[in-house]
Amino acid sequence: MTQDADEGERAGRDQPPEARSEPPGDQIVVPRALPVLPARRHIIFPHMVAPLELKAGPESQLIDLALAGDKMIGVVAARDPEEDDLTPEDLYQVGTAVLVHRMFRMPDGSRRCLVQGVRRIQTIEYTQTHPFFIAQVEVLAEQAVDGEGVEALKRSLLGIFQQVVAESPQLPEDLYISALNVDEAGTLADLVAANLSLELDDRQAILEELDVSKRLRRVAQGASTELEILKIGSKIQSEAQDEMQKAQRDYYLRQQLKAIQKELGEAEEGPEIEELRQRVEAAHMPEPAHKAALREVERLSRMPTASAEYTTARTYLEWLLDVPWSRSTEDQLDVPQAQRILDEDHYDLDKVKDRIVEYLAVRKLKHDMKGPILCFVGPPGVGKTSLGQSIARALGRKFVRMSLGGIRDEAEIRGHRRTYVGALPGRIIQGIRNAGTSNPVFMLDEIDKVGADFRGDPSAALLEVLDPEQNHSFSDHYLEVPADLSKVIFITTANILDTVPPALRDRMEVLPLPGYTEEEKVHIAERFLIPRQRKEHGLKGKQLTIARSALRAMISGYTREAGVRNLERQIATICRRVAKRVAMGSKQAARVTAKEVEAYLGPVQFFSEVALRQGQTGVVAGLAYTPTGGEVLFIEATGYPGKGELKLTGQLGDVMRESAEAGLSYVRSHAERFGIDPWTFDKLDLHIHVPAGQVPKDGPSAGVAMVTALVSLLSRRPARSDVAMTGEITLRGVVLPIGGVKEKCLAGHRAGLKEIILPAKNRKDLEDIPEELRHELKYVFVDSIDEVLEAALEPGKGPRKRAAARRGPKGSRKKPKAGSRS
Repeated sequence: MTQDADEGERAGRDQPPEARSEPPGDQIVVPRALPVLPARRHIIFPHMVAPLELKAGPESQLIDLALAGDKMIGVVAARDPEEDDLTPEDLYQVGTAVLVHRMFRMPDGSRRCLVQGVRRIQTIEYTQTHPFFIAQVEVLAEQAVDGEGVEALKRSLLGIFQQVVAESPQLPEDLYISALNVDEAGTLADLVAANLSLELDDRQAILEELDVSKRLRRVAQGASTELEILKIGSKIQSEAQDEMQKAQRDYYLRQQLKAIQKELGEAEEGPEIEELRQRVEAAHMPEPAHKAALREVERLSRMPTASAEYTTARTYLEWLLDVPWSRSTEDQLDVPQAQRILDEDHYDLDKVKDRIVEYLAVRKLKHDMKGPILCFVGPPGVGKTSLGQSIARALGRKFVRMSLGGIRDEAEIRGHRRTYVGALPGRIIQGIRNAGTSNPVFMLDEIDKVGADFRGDPSAALLEVLDPEQNHSFSDHYLEVPADLSKVIFITTANILDTVPPALRDRMEVLPLPGYTEEEKVHIAERFLIPRQRKEHGLKGKQLTIARSALRAMISGYTREAGVRNLERQIATICRRVAKRVAMGSKQAARVTAKEVEAYLGPVQFFSEVALRQGQTGVVAGLAYTPTGGEVLFIEATGYPGKGELKLTGQLGDVMRESAEAGLSYVRSHAERFGIDPWTFDKLDLHIHVPAGQVPKDGPSAGVAMVTALVSLLSRRPARSDVAMTGEITLRGVVLPIGGVKEKCLAGHRAGLKEIILPAKNRKDLEDIPEELRHELKYVFVDSIDEVLEAALEPGKGPRKRAAARRGPKGSRKKPKAGSRS
């Protein structure tokens, strides 16, 4: 292809349609028969120059025929541009006769032409349809127009077209100049229509319009619509350009800021800050926490990373993001399943398990219930902590355990202020973060061992945590935003309640867990302890079996506890020794009986002290309640020449000392009734001792035992060896009720006693005592000290007869010799 051909093709392809400077006008004669080229997507107006592309085949043959003759063809638009096989019925009737100026042959056989519209034509009849169309055509003449009206329409159209050219980036500016040079109104309308982005139907309607004034109006309407579209597009483009310029300006300024910060040795804001912003939005925090987090992100964005404050602020923000504000686990409120889980994990403890199941049942019916805060109270090893784990397992919640033993700093609960170096949130918030949910089961272990000093009182800080009416907005000193703890199930444990502040105790529902009987310990060992220890020591069931007789021997001779912790240690000792034999190649199964326990565990460690102390005067078995369960205390009393003083030993507390003094006062005031010479108290010093002196002891429940020991000593009536007693006394000899009845009865049963003396007002506590203890022990309920002495001391001379014998005949009185003992 020649260089001229290339330039001509580019001119026809790149330039918009425009009128030639020397239009052919009416001098060109349109033949009666014309080859017709169907136009699928464009319409050529008269006097307009436009490019045409013709495919190889019939269309190329059509153009070759035209070039061989008068170089003229008819271009008629198709009604449906997507139709493949066109027929005469698929074409409009009105088209344009065009003159072919140039034609270029392409290597693929197609043709490219540059044509110019000549006249409007109308097809009359198609004389040939294959291989291309030939039709009989008729030239359409324009209708006469009014001069002034047409002039006004021309000016209006030129004004609109001027704006269209100015707004459109595709139309060259000199196109408006070309339009100004067009004199004919119809030609002007065709020129403007050819350069508007109109639909095919609209362009065809303009081509078919022979009334020049109507054509001008139609074109002006299309130009107005085009102008509005261009203005809107220009506005959008302008706004986008402004945004782009602003973004470029911000980018430029940030680059400058980075350069300045780099020179100063400071870090610039990078993707890290943006990531923090996204994490804040994704955390779904409450409004106060959300505002605090965004405020901290803004501080970090303006703060150099080399600053000491940067690490502190970043740590605080990380804590805000790590707290599970909106993450929670869904409760599995299946009450029968919860009952099965509790029965699987714990033996006995029926009252406690019933209360837990009741709690879960109410929670199933009322999801937004508040509290209660459960407090498990009992000696070590009875299963308090494992009960909390079972509750979490039954609910399908995470379990968090926090030990309060030895805590003396309030900041352990509420956290430290951020002004302190190394400040952190309190252990409540830390536990919730570690759980990863906002509704875990949170166990506060050993709440009775919380201390207080100059750093504050942690138990006072727990008041807000354990109050269902307040903990929905718990304030941690570090976070400084309210945290909702109302969804957390708090469970506390304690060995005794005496050291728990009354205000804190009032916020909890106390569930006592007393010690186990021997039979209960045997069942617990068989169901839980032995299988667990076999598994932990790698033993199979057939390799080690422990008989019930062996378990009873271990319970009585090697453990003296309310729980089963030491029993499990003894079982672990047996498992270790059997594992050693198996590891050395022994294949013989081990069966441990009562006779073989000593071979595994060594000599018996505990003996019954009751048998050693029977038949002695001044020795009485009392019952006490300690943090480790019930205990048997042997109260020993003796006398020696002196001045009537009372000495107390055994690390006794103030309350216990006062009970001893009150008991002595009662015995002295009723000495004659007990057969005791009143002069005895002036010449003897009395000493009351409670063995196991390394263990502190306190409480009023040993009062009756001290009175009985003094009366046994001074009246020389030995106490019964199978009887223990408990109760508080008054100066009038009234026996008052005490606590820990079940634990004390369990201790007496472990010690081998047969009879327990209890205050009459404690008769109701028999319901808590296991059935087997009710049958194996005899219970004597008393209201006065006289009833205690009658049940506890061996029979002897009546009190009044012994007193009369010492006084001698009526009216006489024998003064005892100095140093004599009554």
